[in-house]
Amino acid sequence: MPSVLIVSDSHGSTEELAVINSRHNADYKIHCGDSELEMDDPALKGFIKVAGNCDTDARFPEEQVSTVDNLTFFIAHGHLHQVKSNPLAIAYRAEEQHAQVVCFGHTHTAAAEKVGNQLLLNPGSVLLPRGRTEKTYIMMEWDTLNSIDVRFYTVDGEHLDEISINTSLV
Repeated sequence: MPSVLIVSDSHGSTEELAVINSRHNADYKIHCGDSELEMDDPALKGFIKVAGNCDTDARFPEEQVSTVDNLTFFIAHGHLHQVKSNPLAIAYRAEEQHAQVVCFGHTHTAAAEKVGNQLLLNPGSVLLPRGRTEKTYIMMEWDTLNSIDVRFYTVDGEHLDEISINTSLV
C-alpha cells in the first residue's frame, strides 16, 4: 500500500517537519511550497518540492508532476493559479498534465475534495493555519483506486476525522 505524506507552508520552521517525519514512514513525501528553506536543506530531504511565493531559492521548480504507483500527482504551491479565489485554474493545469491528484498550499486552509475525476488536496499549514486552529498535514494511502484514504493530522499527531475522506478515482 503506497503512502504519501503531504505538507505545505512550513515558513522556515524545521521543527514541525522533523516531528512529522519521525511519526510517519511514508513511501513518498511532498512539500507544496513556502518552506522558506534552501532547496537542499536537510529538513526537506526526500521531499518532492515546489516553490511558493515566499521561497527565495531559485532552484525550486514552480510545479512538479510525479507518478506514485498508479496515481499521477500534480504539485504546485497555488499562488500562480489563484487558488485563494478558485481551485479551477490549478485543476485545469493538472488535467493538462494528466494528473488525478492535485496537491497545493498557499491558502493555509486544510481541504480535500473530489471534483470530477480529480482529487484536490490542500494539507493546510504546519505552522500558520487558517480556518481552524490546528496545524495540519495529510497522509494518503491506497490499495486500489477504489479506496483512497486521505487522513488529516495535526502536528501533535491527532487524527482529524471530520475533514479526512475516503474516496475513489475510478
